[in-house]
Amino acid sequence: MMLIKILLGLIGLGVVVFVHELGHFIAARLVGIDVEAFSIGWGKPILKKKIGRVEYRIGMFPIGGYCKMRGENEFQEAFDHKKEDIPPVAGTFYGANPWRRILVSFAGPFFNLIFAVIVFSCIWGIGFEVYTMDNRIVLASDIDQGWYPANDAGLKTGDRIIEIDRRPIVNYHDIQEMIATNPEKNLPLTVEREGKNLELVIRPNLEKSSGAGKIGVYYWADPVISAVSEGSAAAVAGLRSGDRILRVNGEELPYTVAMVRILSEQVPVLSLEYERDGEIKNTNLVLSYTREGNADIGITYEAVRYHTPSYSPWGAVLKGAEETGKTLVVSVRSFGLLFRGIDLTQAVSGPVRITYMVGDIAAEGFGQSIGTGISSMVNFLALISIALGIMNLLPLPVLDGGMIVLFIIEAIKGRPLHPKAVYAFQTVGIVLIFGLMIFAVFGDILFLVQR
Repeated sequence: MMLIKILLGLIGLGVVVFVHELGHFIAARLVGIDVEAFSIGWGKPILKKKIGRVEYRIGMFPIGGYCKMRGENEFQEAFDHKKEDIPPVAGTFYGANPWRRILVSFAGPFFNLIFAVIVFSCIWGIGFEVYTMDNRIVLASDIDQGWYPANDAGLKTGDRIIEIDRRPIVNYHDIQEMIATNPEKNLPLTVEREGKNLELVIRPNLEKSSGAGKIGVYYWADPVISAVSEGSAAAVAGLRSGDRILRVNGEELPYTVAMVRILSEQVPVLSLEYERDGEIKNTNLVLSYTREGNADIGITYEAVRYHTPSYSPWGAVLKGAEETGKTLVVSVRSFGLLFRGIDLTQAVSGPVRITYMVGDIAAEGFGQSIGTGISSMVNFLALISIALGIMNLLPLPVLDGGMIVLFIIEAIKGRPLHPKAVYAFQTVGIVLIFGLMIFAVFGDILFLVQR
């Protein structure tokens, strides 16, 4: 299973980087800059073919790719030979005027955004299924005796959240999305309680480990078993699909998450009272716990299968553009959170962790159905594509945004920049990116160890 996840992750991450480099490739060809090589994957080419002036390659390592433009490293040669400027040779990268180079640099991130629009449009055009829970909630304070924004807002266990920030809420997935993307923002709530609608306001906390908003609620799910894992404690105890758990160790179990508090006491045996086909039965579950204090009793509860409406082709495009815009805003806001004390080892992901996450999400989706697996994977790839596009537009050396800044300065000055200045700018960028990669990979290692 781990190998499948890694393979799916590599394919997915490779698609996103390939789209980015394809943007550079097409833009370079359009503005008259010669492309020497275009590769799918990195490393030594295992397959290559020259068509016209371009050598197309397939690299040994299937992560992304690259677009090698003629003369893009001329600043290095000019610096080595102590030249005052970079000779403008027709067809080379630095031979093109700065506005054409800006277009080429911008095209990579732009293609990432276009890719996201296309993906979201296809998903919403076809429609997709979300496995989630109802929009009825349980307060986390009822489980761990803590105090959370949900308590400050006046929410109660059993409430049904039907609107957040004037947006209709259909299921628990909607609640998670709205809360996670709006940390430390006052959000108006409409809550249904005992047949009446209440208007409340909640302010999600910023979770420092992830940068997401949290309010301290769980989903409410009736304790009806949908599946029992083979060989698990529940299977040994004779439980099966359709059983409704009524009491655990004499304590009533109104919702599934109440089991979390009971298991936190690490009791070795659970005495269960349950209902099957209208008959009340009893059984015992003998448990074992991990070093972290977790126990897998082998029970899965019924999730709500929600299918989104299918849009017309034009409606799907508009919805795809809307989803891309919303994700763009959230991603930009997330970059700002990096400077607000969040745990960077958790919030900043490197290629290893991203690859694992893509594969994990895809594998989990395929476990439900082929359609769910595909939609889950491409949806997550669209999110990564947007993040990659934004990251590359940051005005940092080496990144596309940094190059755009250099070329704008050159256009304003009306003359080429000194090779020494370009070399210094690029060197700083390489150091910064290398340092960030080390940091990200270190975080990835911690992530994998914790798995």
